[in-house]
Amino acid sequence: MPFAVRSKKMNDPVEQLRNRMVTDQLEKRGIYDPRVLRAMRVLPRQRFVTTVSVEQAYADCALPIECDQTISQPYMVALMTEALRLEGGERVLEIGTGSGYQTAVLAALAAEVVSIERHGKLSQAAGEVLQALGYANVRLIVGDGSLGCVEHAPYDRIMVTAGSAACPPPLWEQLVEGGLVVLPVGDRSNQVLQRMEKVNGQPRLENLTGCRFVPLVGAQGW
Repeated sequence: MPFAVRSKKMNDPVEQLRNRMVTDQLEKRGIYDPRVLRAMRVLPRQRFVTTVSVEQAYADCALPIECDQTISQPYMVALMTEALRLEGGERVLEIGTGSGYQTAVLAALAAEVVSIERHGKLSQAAGEVLQALGYANVRLIVGDGSLGCVEHAPYDRIMVTAGSAACPPPLWEQLVEGGLVVLPVGDRSNQVLQRMEKVNGQPRLENLTGCRFVPLVGAQGW
């Protein structure tokens, strides 16, 4: 982890918000991976959502960000991250950089993160925050996330933070054998969060929970 958040006071209110978020929103709902919990306990979420108050930044809900996108609910961030089963040495492809918060969580737990965002404004803003926080293992790309990024493939894990009708074929092709992809699958309004393991080139599916994400826009999306 590239940085550590240390309170100057015993009762730092922001640290209390983070601890409460982890305890009430994550642990009590069954998130158990200690690395995921630690990453989210120290990461300053308010740095990624500057249009709302600090208290709102840690609220139990998704929040709007620029370009009509959203930052996911903390629980969904934790659930998707835990579902990837990261051990520390993986190269991860993230589709939808957004605010950069999910990117930071992934970067704290993996060796390398390649993150694609179609909105240049969001990618630039996320990059500035990630750089300020000391993340050196993140590569940000502006482009069509539904096509993945062949240049840096293959990937051990892929996370898609936008809903699509199915896993885009280019992403599946860029996933290593035995790798995992986590993504919301459904229509434009409602999806099911799925984990797909690549076994002999075929997907082994597991449905995790119902969800609602912005649509994946691109040549292999909506």
